[in-house]
Amino acid sequence: MSIPADLKYTSSHEWVRVDGDTVTMGISDFAQKQLGDLTFVELPAVGDNVTKGQDIAVVESVKAASDIYAPIGGTIAEVNDELESAPELINNDAFEAGWICKITLSDATELDGLLDAGAYAELAPEG
Repeated sequence: MSIPADLKYTSSHEWVRVDGDTVTMGISDFAQKQLGDLTFVELPAVGDNVTKGQDIAVVESVKAASDIYAPIGGTIAEVNDELESAPELINNDAFEAGWICKITLSDATELDGLLDAGAYAELAPEG
């Protein structure tokens, strides 16, 4: 299971890559493996204001549907439209091609509440 050290994580299995005042987010390798083969992704709308912990997207697999939560508050700046026709990008490359959306931060201090790779690894053990 991959847990890149340069990312931040949530206890609900989202990952965050910080780039200035914007974060790119998706679901972790652990989460996509638990869900199995993804068949559908419902993306948020660009321009939506979101609060930390708000459900902003849905991923569906042959096993289950799962809500995806905003790791931080802000405004949806961009979504990964490729997921609409190729949801399997999350299974194949959760941390790069399988990103879900980009959020412009409203409060950078919210990043302090996210987990580092070591803490997330304890939460999401392999197997």
